[in-house]
Formats: sequence, structure tokens, C-alpha cells
Amino acid sequence: MSRVYNFSAGPAVLPEEVLREAAEEMLDYRGTGMSVMEMSHRSKPFQEIIDTAEADLRDLMKIPEDYEVLFLQGGASQQFAAVPMNLMKNGVADYIVTGQWAKKAAQEAEKYGKVNIIASSADKTFSYIPDVSALAVSEDADYVYICENNTIYGTKYKELPDTKGKTLVADVSSCFLSEPHDVTKYGVIYGGVQKNIGPAGTVIVIIRKDLISDEVLPGTPTMLKYKTHADAGSLYNTPPAYGIYICGKVFKWLKKRGGLGAMKEYNERKAKVLYDYLDQSKMFRGTVEKKDRSLMNVPFVIGDADLEAKFIQDSKAAGFENLKGHRTVGGMRASIYNAMPVEGVEALVEFMKKFEEENL
Repeated sequence: MSRVYNFSAGPAVLPEEVLREAAEEMLDYRGTGMSVMEMSHRSKPFQEIIDTAEADLRDLMKIPEDYEVLFLQGGASQQFAAVPMNLMKNGVADYIVTGQWAKKAAQEAEKYGKVNIIASSADKTFSYIPDVSALAVSEDADYVYICENNTIYGTKYKELPDTKGKTLVADVSSCFLSEPHDVTKYGVIYGGVQKNIGPAGTVIVIIRKDLISDEVLPGTPTMLKYKTHADAGSLYNTPPAYGIYICGKVFKWLKKRGGLGAMKEYNERKAKVLYDYLDQSKMFRGTVEKKDRSLMNVPFVIGDADLEAKFIQDSKAAGFENLKGHRTVGGMRASIYNAMPVEGVEALVEFMKKFEEENL
């Protein structure tokens, strides 16, 4: 069977080149006589894997020396608790709620201190990013928190909020490595890798070293202290070894493709193909305000539940997988991460045109 075009929001499409390379090394990683899946995380070959992965990520993102890179488990959702446990020194944090994941992060943080929602787009089903240029940032806030790209709702911050000097914390799970990031603008930038970088099970946390401390909230589990993992080079316990290995291969793939600037151009070209069609279609329409559209996640609707069900069924039969939208938005959603080729988006648009002609 040939490979399908997989538009899943995550776990998501990975570069075919990376998958083939991993397949070749499955039974014998570089003469070790074993798979990376079977390898001790204390071994020299694995130390080289994690060290190379970190070096390549630092190179791709231009991560300064005063930032730590941690390869952890628990997914982005575990960071909803880890962030306040490690950073809430005054017991106060400001959250900007632009979707379900920011909302969940805020709700989790409320267990550990006072949470101020200083901006939200809930009033219009999270279909836009609120103006964050002149926010009423709390004077005693320990940090300001955002989810930079909203997977479910298809919105993306084009400008970072003015945090009035407060530490910015960002969940970048669904836009990680899709474009350049100025790491110095963040105190913490983290994301689950299962959308743009690797298999589910690994989360990468990039944190400014001065924010790593033994002074955490009472009762913080050892495994949720950033210092635990920073001191041990992400090897305090058995890490998500195979996930880190695949991430490392994706980092090499990204470098070979010209780095994050080149990826941003490619992703803009891909997204334009789909958005341009949605903007002129008489059947399909996008759900996001144009200025806030994501390059990674494109939700769209027909407005007729029966036709949408038919579209999802027909598209699957034609080799387009996972186009059903999230239940809170309905309709359809195409996630077009780094590894989705432009040909996949072009093929989807051709299919949509045909469907529109036959069903309008």
C-alpha cells in the first residue's frame, strides 16, 4: 500500500526520509548490533545521540548558552503543572487564553497560585488572537503564559505580547521549528514533539538558566523540578530514548533543507495554496480571522453537517487521512506541518475543487 497524505493534528506526518533511515537502523544501530529501542541510556552510543540532537537543535534555533535544553516525558500537558510549580515565586501568573490548551494550562496553574486571565478570545470561539500590544500585566506576576499556535482553532500569534518585562512562557507544540524563534524573548519555550518533530512521548523544554532553581513550590515532585533534569543532562531517569533519536534525525533533516528560515518560506507557500482556495470557494470557508491564521493548522467548514460528513468519508477513500475537525469547531481541519509536502496540499485542493463542483 502506498503512503497516504496524513493531515492529522498529532501524532502527525514525519519526513519519509527520516522514517526510511530509522527503518534501516532498526535492527542494528551503526554496528552496535542492537536497535536504539534496546540500548542503555547510559551507553556511549546513546550519549552521542542525545548530545548531537541537542547541538543540532541549538544550532537550528540559535539557542544561547544561558538556556538549558531538556528532553523530557509527560507531554506538553505535564508542563501545565511544572511551569507554575517551578516559576510561581510570588504565587501569581498572567495567562492569555486563545484556545483549549491555554485554558487547560490556566486551570492547572490555579491549583498552585492566583491566575489572572489578562486577555482571551473565547468570546468568538477562539477564532482570533486578541490585541496583546498593551496588556494590563499584573505587577506581581511571576510570568505571562501563551500558547503560541492553537492547534484546534488554527490561530497563531504573529507578534509576541508586551509582557512589561515579565518572563514569557510559551507552549509552541504545534509550531515548533516551523519558523525561526528568537529564544531570548522567552523565559521558557516548550512543546510536545508529536506534531512537527518526532513521535509522541517526548517534550522539549528550553529554559533560561536563571529560572532553574531549588526554590520551587512545596510538594513539587522530584520529576517535575527543572533542576532535577538540568543537573542530570536529561538523563536523571530513563528518557524517551527512541523519541529523542527520531527528533535528532528530524533536526538533521531540517538543517539539510536550509534551516528554519527556509522552512518558514516553504510553510507559507504550502498554506497559501489552501488559504487562497478557501478564500474564493463558494462551498468551503476558513474559520479564522485572516490576520491570525496559522501556517500549521487550517480549520474549514461547509456549514452543512451532512455534506461535511460526506466530504470526510470521500476524502478518506481518496487517500486523505484525518481531516475531521475538532469537535469544538466542527467541520474539517488540515494540519500541514513541516513534513507535509506541498504536493499533498495541492492534491487536497484539487480534491476539494472536484467535491465542490459535484456537490454544490
